[in-house]
Amino acid sequence: MTTPTREPERPLAESVTPADIEAAAERIAGGIYRSPCVPSIPLSELTGCEIFCKLDLLQRTGSFKERGARNALLLLDESQQARGVVAASAGNHALGLAYHGSLLDIPVTVVMPRFAPLVKVATCRRLGATVLLEGETFEDARQRAVEMSEADGLRLIHGFDDAEVIAGQGTMALEVLEDVPDADAIVVPTGGAGLLAGVAIAAKAVRPGIRIISVEAAAAASFTASLAAGKPVMAPVRPTLADGLAVGKVGERSFVLASSRVDRVLTVSEEALSLAVLRLLELEKTVCEGAGAAALAAVMGEAGQELAGRKVVLLLCGGNIDPTILHRVIDHGLAADGRLWRFTAHVSDRPGGIARLTAAIAAAGASVLEIKHDRAFSGPDVFSTTVEVTVEAADREHVSRLYQRLRDDGFQVVPATAPR
Repeated sequence: MTTPTREPERPLAESVTPADIEAAAERIAGGIYRSPCVPSIPLSELTGCEIFCKLDLLQRTGSFKERGARNALLLLDESQQARGVVAASAGNHALGLAYHGSLLDIPVTVVMPRFAPLVKVATCRRLGATVLLEGETFEDARQRAVEMSEADGLRLIHGFDDAEVIAGQGTMALEVLEDVPDADAIVVPTGGAGLLAGVAIAAKAVRPGIRIISVEAAAAASFTASLAAGKPVMAPVRPTLADGLAVGKVGERSFVLASSRVDRVLTVSEEALSLAVLRLLELEKTVCEGAGAAALAAVMGEAGQELAGRKVVLLLCGGNIDPTILHRVIDHGLAADGRLWRFTAHVSDRPGGIARLTAAIAAAGASVLEIKHDRAFSGPDVFSTTVEVTVEAADREHVSRLYQRLRDDGFQVVPATAPR
């Protein structure tokens, strides 16, 4: 392996240039899948935009993180290659390093927070990396990685704040604009802002007028908080389906590079993320993790209204959703879409009481998924019972019709969530 000559450290605002990203694209080309950027008729119909999907979830390890990982590993000198590297990651950066470390014969140690999805932990180990689970947050894992780097002489490869990593991530934008040269906007899922910085630098260099839309999980809106403060600051992080975006503080370098180039920053709710995962599964036949689905979540909301009729590229940049929670995400999405509805009702506890309720549900065209009885806490009338019912409906309008039908038939109905 040829040993590269590293340049002196540059100021943060100049630490990644379009030329760096072009060089990274050439450097990593032999080891990175050139993912397609395809038009989506169903998502275009859904959002009112002309939607293209950059399918970087088709990378070998299921995410765009391979780009930056490979670029950083290829730029190590020989002594660093021999000693190996360490990194903190919620999963995808770890997977990218583990895979390309194995290809390049470079030892990799990754520190993951304890909430990291099991599928990502298991895959990292299978790819040959040493995996440590430390702390409840990404920041806890990062601090442990820093300690290991200093103690063991390992090169610390930051998942979103190394110049080499940011340059590697930016190569995605070069591919996007080769495939969709007249794109009006790119929607970028944002956690630590490394992808955002790389994409913004590359895209604005090729097409200065293009809009760069950043989207964060509302549960981890560190870029939004940092923009308000004018510098990277810690922001509260709550549990989120978009675990890949659950970063409490954006990178110093990535913030400086991205903040002046981003046109719009949006946050999306957990409900919107669940619904976006469901829409991609149903309409695009694509299994996308919450972080990767954030771009669609934004365009199904406020961003879609602003970009109506424009050519919009969604970066579907991660597909590593844990199979053990996928069914929960689908259920949350169905509930958010009005296709699952739960209510309680009082019914007679005599023969035929439940039959009368289910007949009313069937007459409204809905399907019963589950019924639970509560006789002990249903009140003083021992001849009645409370039932909790979960039904499957076509949409919110259907739920509203069912609700009205049950009330018209004399049932006392208390929705778990009000029909909309």
